[in-house]
Amino acid sequence: MENKLALLYIGAGASLWGIIGIFVTYFYELGFSPTQVVAIRALSASLFLVFYVMIKNRQLFRIKFSDSKYFIGTGIFSIVLFNWCLFSAIEETSISIASILLYTAPAFVTIFSRLIFKESLTTPKVMALMTTFVGCSFVIGVLPNTHESISLYGFILGLGSGLFYALYSIFGKFSLRKYHSLTVTVYTFLFAAIAITPFSGLWNVLPLFSDIKVWFYVIGLGFLSTMLPFLLYTKGLNTIESSRASIIATIEPVVASLIGFMVFQEKLNLWQYIGIILVIAAVIITSKKSTKKTLISNELSL
Repeated sequence: MENKLALLYIGAGASLWGIIGIFVTYFYELGFSPTQVVAIRALSASLFLVFYVMIKNRQLFRIKFSDSKYFIGTGIFSIVLFNWCLFSAIEETSISIASILLYTAPAFVTIFSRLIFKESLTTPKVMALMTTFVGCSFVIGVLPNTHESISLYGFILGLGSGLFYALYSIFGKFSLRKYHSLTVTVYTFLFAAIAITPFSGLWNVLPLFSDIKVWFYVIGLGFLSTMLPFLLYTKGLNTIESSRASIIATIEPVVASLIGFMVFQEKLNLWQYIGIILVIAAVIITSKKSTKKTLISNELSL
């Protein structure tokens, strides 16, 4: 029964990550830019996480000033850039395509781990890389010459989200050696908020915050699609092995695609759906060889 409950936690967390496109799209309709939406996510998530840690264990706030470099990496070079690329890709392409291009992250992690940590390129890893490449080619329309390819800019944004998402695993690998995962997450979003807010121009859209719908979307983005799924996913990891958890988490792009189809009437062709299946399959192949620490750092960024 406990394992079934853990599976439910993991599935619920991944599903909540998958609905983020709803809030992002509605923010755009109200007049917010991608940079402003990134700032709203970072600020709101920071506030919710700080409040949670104050209740749970204030000792988790303690870090060494010299270790700020880790959170510059996770917060600025990963979270800020990853979110900006993802939200811009949603605006440029669609929720479905942006979410599946984000899932190229495990392929980037494999490449970075080989270059930085000298991890071996096993047969499953090579298979996963090739599967990801073919799957993405189908998703963006390059193969099999469907004449429905997305723009080059949209493709670069999508790959950029996967690239910077992957960097969280690399930077997070160092910080998790010294700090609790919740500490890493809190300071990641705090550093992200401090970095992006001065450049967001949020003060130019202050009148928009008089609309009650904006505050609903702020809570949805910061709590429902950021903090809550993190808590659910982490709780599930306490009971079941991380490889099973990561496989269940691939429900995220499926949920995102369903949201795009049912809520925003986004349409994909058969080859793009095949591409989505291939990318998810590559994630499953990669996850079977992943360690628990890597997977925790991978998933906490969403």
